[in-house]
Amino acid sequence: MTRGAAFWDRVARRYAEMQMRNPETYEHTLDLVREHLRPGDRVLELGCGTGTTALRLADAVERYVASDYSAEMITIAGERRSKAGVENLDLCVGQPCDGSLPEGPFDAILAFNLLHLLPNRRQAFADVAQHLRPGGLFISKTPCLGGVYRVFQPLVSALRLLGKAPDFNFLTPARLEREIRMAGFDIIAAGDYPKRPPRRFIVARKG
Repeated sequence: MTRGAAFWDRVARRYAEMQMRNPETYEHTLDLVREHLRPGDRVLELGCGTGTTALRLADAVERYVASDYSAEMITIAGERRSKAGVENLDLCVGQPCDGSLPEGPFDAILAFNLLHLLPNRRQAFADVAQHLRPGGLFISKTPCLGGVYRVFQPLVSALRLLGKAPDFNFLTPARLEREIRMAGFDIIAAGDYPKRPPRRFIVARKG
């Protein structure tokens, strides 16, 4: 088990009980994602957490596969799936870069609030591309606390040392988009929701 997985396993139940901070922005993000999904799609979500988004989007596609490297998060997602009675949602423990993701190809791969937590984004983007069909979409939304927001880095480092925060990369929207393009994707839509601090929403097409 990785250090990151151990952290999320430990906080999973508490995380599941937290109230959403920006429900209006979240609903807007779901609407944006739905615009790019089709009824016949096979979709993979990376870092699905307790399955909140997977349960909301599964009805938009034919098959929705939700993965997370925290086994406890997947356990909670499974409990929620059973309660909701969603039949086209598969759950699995897995993450990019280590060969644990389900076999593709997928029409779309989603990653929300995940990319800033990955230790090797370059390899992760390559893994995403490998699991997408030609022309498939990589849709992500990422907290970007680089630039002026880097003032929070000492606080985050202190919390990390105390075991109260996960490993965290301070990205800027420009850097994140550059890395995605370098991985062979064409960005077809992007925006910040909310704008401050920016959470960059990106829709990228595999070349």
